[in-house]
Amino acid sequence: MDSHSSSKSLENLEQVVIRFAGDSGDGMQLVGTLFTSATAVMGNDLATLPDYPSEIRAPAGTTSGVSGYQIQLSSGDIYTPGDEVDVLVAMNPAALKVNLPDLNPNACIIVNADSFTPQNLQLAGFASNPLEDDSLASYKLIPVPVASLCRLAVAPAGLKPKDADRCRNIYALGVVCWLMDRELEPIQAWIQKKFASKPAVMQANELALRAGYDYGETSEILQTQYRVAKAKLPAGRYRKVGGNEAIALGLIAAAMKAQRTLFYGSYPITPASTILHELAKYKNCDVRTFQAEDEIAAMVSTIGAAYGGAFAATGTSGPGLSLKTEAMGLAVILELPCVIVNVMRGGPSTGLPTKTEQSDLLQAMFGRHGECPLPVIAPVSPADCFAISVEAFQIATRFMTPVIVLTDSYLANGSEPWKIVNAEDLPEFPMWIPDDPQTFQPYERNADLARPWAAPGMPGLAHRIGGLEKQEKTGRVSYDAMNHERMSHIRAEKIENVASMLPDQTVFGNEDADVLVLSWGSGFGPVRTAVERAQARGLNVSHASLRYLNPFPANLGGLLNKAKKVMVAENNLGQLGMLLRARYLMDVVPLCSMQGKPLNASDVLAGIEDTLARG
Repeated sequence: MDSHSSSKSLENLEQVVIRFAGDSGDGMQLVGTLFTSATAVMGNDLATLPDYPSEIRAPAGTTSGVSGYQIQLSSGDIYTPGDEVDVLVAMNPAALKVNLPDLNPNACIIVNADSFTPQNLQLAGFASNPLEDDSLASYKLIPVPVASLCRLAVAPAGLKPKDADRCRNIYALGVVCWLMDRELEPIQAWIQKKFASKPAVMQANELALRAGYDYGETSEILQTQYRVAKAKLPAGRYRKVGGNEAIALGLIAAAMKAQRTLFYGSYPITPASTILHELAKYKNCDVRTFQAEDEIAAMVSTIGAAYGGAFAATGTSGPGLSLKTEAMGLAVILELPCVIVNVMRGGPSTGLPTKTEQSDLLQAMFGRHGECPLPVIAPVSPADCFAISVEAFQIATRFMTPVIVLTDSYLANGSEPWKIVNAEDLPEFPMWIPDDPQTFQPYERNADLARPWAAPGMPGLAHRIGGLEKQEKTGRVSYDAMNHERMSHIRAEKIENVASMLPDQTVFGNEDADVLVLSWGSGFGPVRTAVERAQARGLNVSHASLRYLNPFPANLGGLLNKAKKVMVAENNLGQLGMLLRARYLMDVVPLCSMQGKPLNASDVLAGIEDTLARG
């Protein structure tokens, strides 16, 4: 459908960054998600960043209660939701106040003019009305009386005024759909499905969406419509996927490929809870979900499921990982395969529960008593969360060990196009299943130093498990000092052996660059964007993105030594940098951010330029 009006101009853009912002009850996450779905159908590359307050219902009209949803859509490859915002939809003065610092100097601002009342202006901290005092003169300001126009539009549905006002976000969405030349059909289909049992509400939302779109088409204040061409993605079937959704799908795919039951035991905690919600939908795929009474029970139930032969996983965020650590030590000494997903968030304590950080790396590495090593891996994007889940089970079952997956709030809540994987393309899962009771020893070792996986009920393979130290091979309780030292070395060497199955670390750019920027996990997108900008300026800069944090890829040390300087960009106070200094006895330049937001590509580029300038 080409709905462009001949009386208005059409401008083609390569990419654009849009942010929806309003009170936490204004439905910004919903309209952002719906706009993202419409964008995915159009075939654009995209990346999203939901951002919302930790309070369930923060004080209305205040800056602390602002909720936002950002999306970057593009006709080419993009790696982040964007730095500067090109189009801001502000549903109230507080939303405008909070987001003004992030705007492109030539940004378009669409505001709900009806909300700019004296009371709301005071709550937001405005001394005067910015719609009238010329403080926004440098921007393209589009004041739209959203509330009053929406009430008129939905009047035929016969809703009460309070219910009619709930459609304001859909009206604003209609305006943005016109502005960015989006199809309405995907959003209309969602409305019809969501409100099928409430015909009046369905009608009101459909009327609001269409009225907002028509406002863009007929309003004199909106004279330009924008179009972003379809992205040229590799051939295949694509769908929009969020990070937590991809984690769930990856866990299911791994278990189904291995023909094992998937067990997921978890205690609800922000922002990991939606993994449990997603997995609960797939009982038909032999998925068993258990909502535990606490984090300890979640971890212990996962160990029990692994002992029983299931592909077992658990998930948590922030302080939940701290509560799991004692039982994680049990999983290490039992040498049972399981996956522990930690969706990192701002800390310490409750900290910033809805904001992102990468500050649990050292806890994942060392946060258990005793010599208690285990593999730590991290996805680099929402779509990569699928692949990392599959890899986690590969490592867990081959080396008979728990594996920590470090994702974060940015990846968990973000979304992007994901090329659907064919089942036949999934890897196999190497498992040492003993079958000879005469030779079976529960802590015998193979070439990887992994022990066999014998589940209860297998004839002749009964054996003891528990938290006390095991005698080598037999698994009997042992207090022998030399045996404990041998077993400690074996468990540590087994984890180091994981490096044998990891791919070599690659570098984007020259290996002998003036500056090699190292990122891990979700730092990939902002750093890759910054490095591409630096290379476009002729700077000799390269990028290495780490997915494997313990052990490191075998060739990492050699790569780091080739670069003249190594910068480490991370969303903490320098945790990976500390590990690299200790492991490779080399200095690194830290670039750290702790603002509850993902790394910013512009800040990374400034850090690169500063490092080069200091020679």
